[in-house]
Amino acid sequence: MSLLTTPLDSLHRELGAKMVPFAGYDMPVQYPTGIIKEHLHTRAAAGLFDVSHMGQVVIEGSGTAAMLESLVPADVQGLGLDRQTYALFTNEQGGVLDDLIITRWAEDRFFLVVNAACKVQDIEHLRAHLDGQSLQVLEQQALLALQGPRAREVMESLCPQAAGLVFMQGCAASIDGVDVYITCSGYTGEDGFEISVPNAAAESLARRILAFEQVQPVGLGARDSLRLEAGLCLYGHELNTDIDPVQAGLLWSISKARRADGERPGGFPGAEVIFDRIINKPALRRVGLAVEGKRPVREGQTVVDSNGEPVGEICSACFGASFGGPIAMAYVQRELGEPETALAVDVRGKLLPVTVTRMPFSPQHYYRG
Repeated sequence: MSLLTTPLDSLHRELGAKMVPFAGYDMPVQYPTGIIKEHLHTRAAAGLFDVSHMGQVVIEGSGTAAMLESLVPADVQGLGLDRQTYALFTNEQGGVLDDLIITRWAEDRFFLVVNAACKVQDIEHLRAHLDGQSLQVLEQQALLALQGPRAREVMESLCPQAAGLVFMQGCAASIDGVDVYITCSGYTGEDGFEISVPNAAAESLARRILAFEQVQPVGLGARDSLRLEAGLCLYGHELNTDIDPVQAGLLWSISKARRADGERPGGFPGAEVIFDRIINKPALRRVGLAVEGKRPVREGQTVVDSNGEPVGEICSACFGASFGGPIAMAYVQRELGEPETALAVDVRGKLLPVTVTRMPFSPQHYYRG
């Protein structure tokens, strides 16, 4: 089966990207400078990411907010215009089908960004629950992410209207005469923006952004290490159909209005299971691990206690370039999840010492005004 490509495919190749298959797409994992330098540049200045493989969807019609609330535990009805919320599609067992971002474009019009690996089933899931609303997949839109402490300087020159946005706020705007939608969001832990732009204009916009001395292109490798350092979940790693939001440390994603004592309690799949977990606590919890030495650990490896007994499993791992060493996230037995707890990881029969560490590993720098 041939891989799909994004509108920036030829630009990636021109820039010397190493391309790899990801979620059915041919995507840049790194450029010639390498993952560590791309990671550090994003933390110090600004990186440009191609995230056009993500799914962009518009749902509109009477009752759209209530329909979405029947699928996610977020306060969609309470969202202000051009405001965003992180949300989870849950199942009847309280597990997670995917995580997504919902933006309110109008009273009954919402813009959703869903993960690339899950977008086909996410769109089917949404279609199956439409109650008179219409759903449009924005297949002719690319998505660029400009991330880092100097991203706002670049946006000031690129689109002054958007340079004042605060975290999880968006606006319709124009760049070089092209209509775009810009949000102050991203998945690196840094200040930054995501720009939804027509496919036909994506390459010229990317070249325009890359012309700023603050900006370098960044691939999926550094995108992953940046999000892991920021303590952010990745679907298929920290989240799946067997992991509930409480276990994942995402209790904040269950809006107060939707909790058992809220003004619109429950009404989403698995609500009662999740409410029970809030009170009675799941057996496992997501934790950060700092690895002793320079040897990395890997996803799927077993975490053991001081007696060598299995107590959990690694779900994501990388070299934390800003942190200064190998890091990981894991699910471990709840009582062993307190910071400073000494554990170990079984790396092909050798026990590698690790320490439970507070997350994020690298401070988050979202701009909140």
